[in-house]
Amino acid sequence: MAVAAKHVSVTGQVQGVFFRDTCRRTAAARGVTGWVRNRADSTVEAVFEGEPQAVDALVEWAREGPTAAVVEEVTVTDREPRGHSAFQVRPTAGPGAADG
Repeated sequence: MAVAAKHVSVTGQVQGVFFRDTCRRTAAARGVTGWVRNRADSTVEAVFEGEPQAVDALVEWAREGPTAAVVEEVTVTDREPRGHSAFQVRPTAGPGAADG
């Protein structure tokens, strides 16, 4: 099975609107692994890994986010899969944090 991996950065009104929890539930429903976290600069950052169509669907979800979110921009970068075994909500990352 092919595995795709994407690093996603989301800007706009995306913190305090249940973006991370909704992302976690959406990823689990689609069988996507990886993680999501807030960043100190008010963005949300995520890594999605899994079947290419499922990963693409989650990227498309991130362009809208949950109902209360106002997504302004989504930056998507391909990356090498790292074999995440689940989808996690990670603690807020400070400036310069690595994207593990």
